[in-house]
Amino acid sequence: MALRLSPERLLAAYAMGVFPMAESRDATELHWVDPRRRGVFPLERFHISRSLARTIRKGGFTITTDTDFDGVVRGCADRSETWINAEIFQLYSALNRSGHAHSLEVRVEGQLMGGVYGVVLGAAFFGESMFSRITNGSKIALAFLCHRLRAGGFRLFDTQFLTPHLASLGAVEISRLDYHRQLRAALAAKAQFNPPGYQPPSAP
Repeated sequence: MALRLSPERLLAAYAMGVFPMAESRDATELHWVDPRRRGVFPLERFHISRSLARTIRKGGFTITTDTDFDGVVRGCADRSETWINAEIFQLYSALNRSGHAHSLEVRVEGQLMGGVYGVVLGAAFFGESMFSRITNGSKIALAFLCHRLRAGGFRLFDTQFLTPHLASLGAVEISRLDYHRQLRAALAAKAQFNPPGYQPPSAP
């Protein structure tokens, strides 16, 4: 299918604080979203519960990045209701190929069992979606993602909306005005999703 929205225009939209969504997987149109209240993850405030800490210490999984971006997006869309349609899939796959979108994967015995993906501009990471096929899979992905973003010098982790799940992990809600202030500062800075020499810790 031909894309009506170019990857370049999509990046420009993120820089202005808006992002696209589809009404459903079969929708043929996209609409722009600019939440009045925005969810963000203060990177130093990610909360690892005792049970999650035990799960991470127990191990049994490996963390990879950008080894199966499309697989992560498919995993995020594999639910009864999703805003990821064919155009969204192609757009973000194109951003990944150009280095502007990244995925973090949780693997068990080599199989993709959880993950998260998002867009990078400057020192801002715009989290798009996450999925899990094992207990705590998405929480494990977020824990290792936050550690990576801190190590890479990121200043803003945008979650778009605040859900009870994200709030339990330390995400907060801020006003649109505060969000745009943080966004401007992050866009003016530099960060690296894969900083030189970085190795995922045994426990973030």
